[in-house]
Amino acid sequence: MRFPLAAPLAAAALFAIAAMLASIAHAAVSLSGARDPIAHTYSIVARDSATGELGVAVQSHYFSVGSVVPWAEAGVGAVATQSLVLVDYGPLGLALMKQGMTAKQALDSLLAADPHREGRQVAMVDAHGNVAAYTGPACIPDAGDVQGDQFSCQANLMSNPGIWPAMKAAFEKAQGDLAERLVQALEAGEKAGGDIRGRQSAAIVVVKGEASGKPWNDYLVNLRVEDHPKPLEELRRLLRLRRAYNFEDQGDAFTAEKKSAEAAQAYAAAMKLAPDLVELQFWAAVTLYTNGQEPEARKLFREVFARESRWVDLVPRLARVGLFPNDPKKIEDVTSLYRPGRLSR
Repeated sequence: MRFPLAAPLAAAALFAIAAMLASIAHAAVSLSGARDPIAHTYSIVARDSATGELGVAVQSHYFSVGSVVPWAEAGVGAVATQSLVLVDYGPLGLALMKQGMTAKQALDSLLAADPHREGRQVAMVDAHGNVAAYTGPACIPDAGDVQGDQFSCQANLMSNPGIWPAMKAAFEKAQGDLAERLVQALEAGEKAGGDIRGRQSAAIVVVKGEASGKPWNDYLVNLRVEDHPKPLEELRRLLRLRRAYNFEDQGDAFTAEKKSAEAAQAYAAAMKLAPDLVELQFWAAVTLYTNGQEPEARKLFREVFARESRWVDLVPRLARVGLFPNDPKKIEDVTSLYRPGRLSR
């Protein structure tokens, strides 16, 4: 069986692809006697045309949907595999696109090798923004998919056939980075009626447009809500925290570079996004104090200790391992900011 490739492949790559197709055929056959995972859901795969970022987001009335449906690899593509799920479409779809196939070629190849494709729903986007989707005739209605510029929305077992068009419209008019626009698409699907059974879990994965050679460094967002009465609200909360920690990291980097103004702005942004997260304030204070910005640090330490006294004892411990000045006067300068009797927990 031959499939046209986006670019000529070496013999070794062709053998690898043949092995992948054999693998999915074997997996499909072996699953015929057992129950496939059932992830009736709605999802979106997309590429950001400005940054090249690739992402996939999903919500479902299914436990831990993020462990089954979303797949993405920097510089390669993103995949959503759902309905009567054959998880293989995720990793094998990425492998085929990495070998040079377009999203459509990869999807068509895997479908051709799957004897139970009638119950599958799969969507792919490659690193060039090509999209492809398949909704099998055995997917439970309402089910369907719709494509736009470098993205695809797909859904099955929905309360009405307006879900995926609503997601498309929301994504096209959404503002912000790719993660924000993906979440807005899911929220539009929920607002339009969502899964006929309700909701239980959600997930989002966003990777860089270009691979660094270290896949663990290529994830920009990788969040999962395993089981929650309002998974999209929880997913948005987690995304907010992810952004807060990103700002905290930026603040640390600016501090190390002696860019105090930029560091202060980054720390302020982090604390604005997560005002209840005392730990962000504490580490910002530690970093500022260690880098000579003691007045700013004392203000933060005072606020931290007033809210949670447990952080006072951590200061001398950090000094013992080189993460705070190992100077008794400086340690006392900070720990003395704690005033017992003030609000703390």
